[in-house]
Amino acid sequence: MTTPTRTITPDVTVTVIVYNDAGRLPRAVASVLDQTHGNIEVVISDDHSTDATPEVARRLAASDPRVRYLRLPENSGGCSAPRNRALDIARAPYLMFLDSDDELPRDSVELLLAAHREREIDFAMGAVERIRVDTGRTSTWMPHLVAERRTVDGIDAEPGLFFEHLSTSKMYKREFLDRNELRFPEGIHYEDQLFSAQAYCLAKSFTVVPEPVYRWYIAPFVAADDASISNQRHKLSNVRDRVHVQELIDEFLATGGHAGVREDKDYKFLKHDFRMYAGDLPFRDDAWLAGFAEIVNPYLETLSPGAYARLPRPERVVLRLVRDGRLADARLAARGLGHVVAPRETATDASGAVYWGSVVPESDEARTELDLSDQELYARPFPGAQFRHEITAIERGPGTTVDLSVRTYDPGLRLAVGPHVASLVVAPGRRRMTTRLRLDPVRPGVFEGRVRLDPAAAPLPVHGFDGVRHPVLQLQERSLRNTAVLLAPLDFPTLTARVGYHSGAAPHQVTLEPEGRGAGRLQIRWQPAGLTARVTHPVARRLVTVSDGRVRNAVRLVKSALR
Repeated sequence: MTTPTRTITPDVTVTVIVYNDAGRLPRAVASVLDQTHGNIEVVISDDHSTDATPEVARRLAASDPRVRYLRLPENSGGCSAPRNRALDIARAPYLMFLDSDDELPRDSVELLLAAHREREIDFAMGAVERIRVDTGRTSTWMPHLVAERRTVDGIDAEPGLFFEHLSTSKMYKREFLDRNELRFPEGIHYEDQLFSAQAYCLAKSFTVVPEPVYRWYIAPFVAADDASISNQRHKLSNVRDRVHVQELIDEFLATGGHAGVREDKDYKFLKHDFRMYAGDLPFRDDAWLAGFAEIVNPYLETLSPGAYARLPRPERVVLRLVRDGRLADARLAARGLGHVVAPRETATDASGAVYWGSVVPESDEARTELDLSDQELYARPFPGAQFRHEITAIERGPGTTVDLSVRTYDPGLRLAVGPHVASLVVAPGRRRMTTRLRLDPVRPGVFEGRVRLDPAAAPLPVHGFDGVRHPVLQLQERSLRNTAVLLAPLDFPTLTARVGYHSGAAPHQVTLEPEGRGAGRLQIRWQPAGLTARVTHPVARRLVTVSDGRVRNAVRLVKSALR
C-alpha cells in the first residue's frame, strides 16, 4: 500500500504580481525563496503578459515546488485583479504582496511573522527601503512612522500612519481580510491607498517593526510610457484617478463610522498627494494648469479646514492660488516649496496686513491663507530675510565662461536703496568658488546685475569631482550674510563644455542646465573626462581619503604623468 504524501501548509503566501517584466521577475522571486523563514508559498500572478514573462514564470515554478504560477485570462490594467486572484488560491494563513520590480530583504518574512506570533494582531508592517536605480542611493520611506517598534490599538490611536499607505510593506492575517471581505478595488488606480485606509480602520491592532521589510526600486527618469502610475503625474488622468480614490476613502470613512479620522486623512492628502503635484506646477503649461484646477478644486472644497491649518504657509499659499484660479501666480509660488523663496511682490491692506502677490485678496478665506504678516518680511534678522533671486538671461561668454543676468526681488524692502555687492557661490568638492557681482536698483524692491561664471576657475579636488551642484547667491549686511537659492529659467538650452583646470585637476565635462524638478534652480554637473574618468579618478579618490600629505603629493604626480 502506498503511503500518501503529506502536504505541508505554508506559513506565509507571498504574491508576486507581474506584467511584461520577464527581466526582473527572477530577482523578485529569488528574494522570496531566499528568505530566512523557508516555509513559504510564492504565487506569481501574471496580468496576462505579452512578453517572455509566462515562459520565465513557468521555469521558476518548475524549479522550486514552493512556486505556483497563475495567469489571468486577460489584462486588467492594474495591480488589484492579479492580487485578488492570487488571494483566492493562497494556502497560507498570512499574506504578503510583492511587485516584480522590487525585492524583499532576506528576513522580511521572519520579522513580520514573529510580530504576528508574539501577540494577536491583524497585520504587521515594517520599514521600506527606497533605492534609486539611477544613483543607487538608498533612503527609508516615511522613516518617522517606522522609527520604533510598537503595537497600535487601531488607527484612531495614531492617524498619522495614513501617510504609510503601501500594501506591500505589510503582512496580513488571512482571517482578518476574509472576515472583513477586504480585497483590492478593481478597475481603479491608487488601489493601495483605499485598501490600506480600509485595513487601518478595520484593524483592532497592528504592529510596527523598524527593520526594513520591503525594497522598493525607484526609476524617476524612466520613459513616460513605462513609468509607474505614481510617476505619471504629468497626465491629467493621473490627477483624476488620485482624486477619485480619495472620494472613495471619504465615502468609506463616512459610512463605516470612521469620520473621526477624516481631518487626518485630509491632511495626508494635502501634505502628500497634492504636494507632489504642487511641486510640478512650475513645469506645466497653461492648459495643463487649467485642467488640473478643474479636477482638484471641487474636491479641495470638501476638505476639513483643520487640515489646511496644519500646513506650512508656503503650501497654503499655493493651494489658495489654485483654488482662486490664480494659476500663473500658483506656478510662481510653487517654486518656493522646499526652499525659502520670497514672492516677487506683496500687497498691503488698510490694516497693515501683508499678502502674497500684487493684489489684496477679495474673499475672507483668501485673505486668511495668503496673509504673510506672520512671516515678518520687513523685520526678520538679515540672515533669515526672504529674497527671490532669478536668472533672467543666460549667454555663452568667451572660452568656457557663461554670462548670467540676475534679478533680485526684495518684497520686504530689506536692502537699502543703492547698489549692493553680492556673491555667486558654488562648491564642487570641499572648497568654494566665489564670484562677485553688483546689484543695482531698478525700482523699489527690485535689483539687477550681471555675473560671469567660469567653471574653469572652480577649485576641484585633485582626484576630480563627479556630481551636481546648485549655485547660491549671497548678500551681506555688515558682518551678516544671507544665502538663498538661485532660480533659473525652466527651459534654457543645456550648455556643455570640456574644461581644463590649472589647479591640478584633470579635464572635466561641465554641463550647465536647469534643475528640471523642484524649484528649478541653476544646476552645474561635473563629470571627469578621458583617462581621469576611467582610471585616475576612482583610484585617486580612494587614496586621497588617507590623511598623509605624502600620499596626496603622490596622487598629484601620478595624475600629472598620466596627463
